[in-house]
Amino acid sequence: MRILIVGAGATGGYFGGRLAEAGRDVTFLVRRGRAEQLHQNGLVIVSSHGDVTLAPKTILASEITEPFDIVILAVKAYALDQALRDMKPAIGPATMIVPLLNGMRQIDLLIQHFGEAPVLGGVCIVATMLDADGRVVQLADVQELKYGEPDGSTSGRLRRLHDALSGAGFDANVSETILQEMWEKWVMLATAGALTCLLRGTVGEIEALPNGAELALRFLAETASVATASGHPPRDAFLHRARTMLTAKGSAWAPSMYRDMQVNASVEVEQILADMARRAGRFGLAAPLLDAAVAQLRMYQARLPAA
Repeated sequence: MRILIVGAGATGGYFGGRLAEAGRDVTFLVRRGRAEQLHQNGLVIVSSHGDVTLAPKTILASEITEPFDIVILAVKAYALDQALRDMKPAIGPATMIVPLLNGMRQIDLLIQHFGEAPVLGGVCIVATMLDADGRVVQLADVQELKYGEPDGSTSGRLRRLHDALSGAGFDANVSETILQEMWEKWVMLATAGALTCLLRGTVGEIEALPNGAELALRFLAETASVATASGHPPRDAFLHRARTMLTAKGSAWAPSMYRDMQVNASVEVEQILADMARRAGRFGLAAPLLDAAVAQLRMYQARLPAA
């Protein structure tokens, strides 16, 4: 199957690179600058699972002439609107779109642009970053893709998708509860992002403060209440893991949003935090900690130099 990876950054570069390494027919939809970098240096992955340098196939939006079988959307949230326009010629009647963005807004926008038929749910669990040389650097061993039909069914196309994505060196799993898993990941990232960015510290640094652990759990309670009101109450096992991660003594962990702030890069405040806050408002839920984090990160974003 012909696979288009929209974006060759930390996430798209990693999973697309592993698929290409495994011999799949992978093309990266990129902007001109990234295309030139990849052509000059290759797609370089630095990982405990094996380093690799690939000569990837790339394509610009203006060069797409026919649909792809699978489109994996792996851009940052602030690049989503442009990505939707760029990928339009790649979407045909039988195309499957697997979005790997955080939050849920991308599902609404994909349906608006392309209808419900091509859109599946997707979750990626990976810790990667692009270094100064454009290399994809894996920061932790975990590497998993989950995907599924929004209604939880096991369709023929889902089986074909699984055949195309499995056996490429990372965990690839069909989920019958993909929307629930997307919501739970959003709850975790919104909580951790709001907590660490607002307080400017890692989980362990915050836990070490007087009442730091209790404050972390208050952040979690706000985001979990939004998921519950939206019809996707977080499951007990997830909440146990989330509480453990968010209150771990000495933990150096912080989400990518915090790492982006540390290097004065753009953050996904609108997709991960502001959209969650808007949904809280629709349900009449009080979310003062989330609101404070949104305001702080919007000010941070406004102070960044124009791209």
